[in-house]
This record gives sequence, structure tokens and C-alpha cells, in this order.
Amino acid sequence: MQTNQFLGDTVGRTIIKLLVLSILVGMVMSVFDIAPFDVLYGIRDFFIRLWESGWAALGRFGDWIILGASVVVPVFILIRLLNYRRN
Repeated sequence: MQTNQFLGDTVGRTIIKLLVLSILVGMVMSVFDIAPFDVLYGIRDFFIRLWESGWAALGRFGDWIILGASVVVPVFILIRLLNYRRN
């Protein structure tokens, strides 16, 4: 595989594009006072919070299933019985 195919352009143009994009992203991160490790810690904390609250969310999800099934299953059985009598 050639380098140009891998990069999508020539090496020089790719370096210039990455440099310009890095400057723009750096300016935005500086304006919002975000450090590179803040991004990594934010991703890590997101997964930790998801893990910790995920079990509670699954518990609520189970409650919703039982609540919905208490209406859906009897209606389903009733519809099946009514259709069975017609046939």
C-alpha cells in the first residue's frame, strides 16, 4: 500500500491539514479551558457513571417490562382467543 493511498493525499498536504486542524482544535479547547487529560478523564468518568447507574437503569427497565406486560399479554391472549373462535 502506498503512503498517499493510506493518507488520502500527499504527505506534505496531510501534514499541513493536520497542523491547521490541530491549531483550530487547540484554540477551541483553550477557549473552553479543556486540557487533553480532561477529555480522557471525562470519557473514563462517563463509563464509570454508566456502570454504577446502569444496574439501577436495568432495574427500572425490568419494572417497565413487567408493567407493560401486565397489559400487553392479557390483550394479546384475548385477541388470539377471539381470532381462534372466528377460524
